Amino acid sequence: MPDQKCALLVCFVGAVSSLASGVQAQSEEELAKQLANPIASLISVPIELIYDEGLGADGNGSQTAFVVKPVIPFSISEDWNVISRTIIPFVSQSDITPGPSREGLADVVQSFFFSPKQPTAGGLTWGVGPVFQIPFDAIATADNRPGRNEWGAGLTGVALKQSGPWTYGMLANHIWNIDTSAPSQSDTFLQPFVNYTTQNAWTFALNTESTYDWLSEEWTVPVNLKTSKLVSIGGQRISLSATARHWVTSPDGGPDDWGVTLGATLLFPK
Repeated sequence: MPDQKCALLVCFVGAVSSLASGVQAQSEEELAKQLANPIASLISVPIELIYDEGLGADGNGSQTAFVVKPVIPFSISEDWNVISRTIIPFVSQSDITPGPSREGLADVVQSFFFSPKQPTAGGLTWGVGPVFQIPFDAIATADNRPGRNEWGAGLTGVALKQSGPWTYGMLANHIWNIDTSAPSQSDTFLQPFVNYTTQNAWTFALNTESTYDWLSEEWTVPVNLKTSKLVSIGGQRISLSATARHWVTSPDGGPDDWGVTLGATLLFPK
């Protein structure tokens, strides 16, 4: 069954790749700067392998996630784009709870950003729109699956500036559950970020991916330090990255200490 799910992800990546035709030459530095913008008019398919440990009541649990995050912009008028950002995680958890390990596709998060094609007079790039949380068991029933397994919806937004080699801004969303009468989810996600891109397409990034659970009144705060390099392999532009992560705080049983992420982002410039 996991093989079938991985095959579905591979097919999805291939379908996204087929949308990108008529590729024109762009400098690696320009592409790296575009990649630093979460709502750039650039088709990209980030693929990440994420490892964290220190989970569970005794702190001996670990989690590995294989995540695909396709970003697809669409032009909807002369002045506006809508950017689709999807997060599709396949998660494997070991020794977090008694019993066998858990694995499977966790909640899919789908965001749509309505964004002006040009920055404001002050150089601000921004986008806002809806965000949806889709439990995978709504597509294929499974027991004991990682994730909240709840339908959710809310609002998302991003604002950033790019000045020379620097990109800095904030991406945020808030999701409420929508499939139960009693509130069981009210989460705010905050991702402030700052990136520095060199002329030879190295990018150094610092961000947090913090979540505040309003119901339990608890923070989850990882701080990420990421290094990436844009390369060309067989004519395909790829950004290769490595991230070190420190968990500043998390709820009881959450990840602790350090984590790592390895990534490869396929780029399809127009």
